[in-house]
Amino acid sequence: MKAVNEIKITLESRSVNEGFARSAVAVFASQLDPTVEEITEIKTAVSEAVTNCIVHAYKDDIGLIYINAKIFDDNSIRIRIRDNGCGIQNIEQAMEPAFTTDAASERAGLGFAIMQSFTDKIKVFSTLGKGTSVVLQKKIKSKK
Repeated sequence: MKAVNEIKITLESRSVNEGFARSAVAVFASQLDPTVEEITEIKTAVSEAVTNCIVHAYKDDIGLIYINAKIFDDNSIRIRIRDNGCGIQNIEQAMEPAFTTDAASERAGLGFAIMQSFTDKIKVFSTLGKGTSVVLQKKIKSKK
């Protein structure tokens, strides 16, 4: 599998930037000729990952979010969304549906479950005090 195109985006962890992130990755992914459903799934997965950075990684601070997306010759896309925030203490627990670290909020704790359901593969790497990386992979079904 060989990368044939790549983008790198750095943005601040402000909620207004979430829409830009999801749209930018969706436009990049569009060169794979995805269906409307596939592009919606990519946008939603990216939105959830970026929102996690904004809400959880930096909490009440503003930090940087790094997005790297690569398109491969097998008609797939890999998207890495990384922060330098607080990290995740227990990745396995954090990925359980309905788990949230902020019980006082109205958040449902479904971010990772949504990312899993809309991608083919998800990997999460995290170090406390240093940050988290979420890698999303999706193969686009060929219309040809």
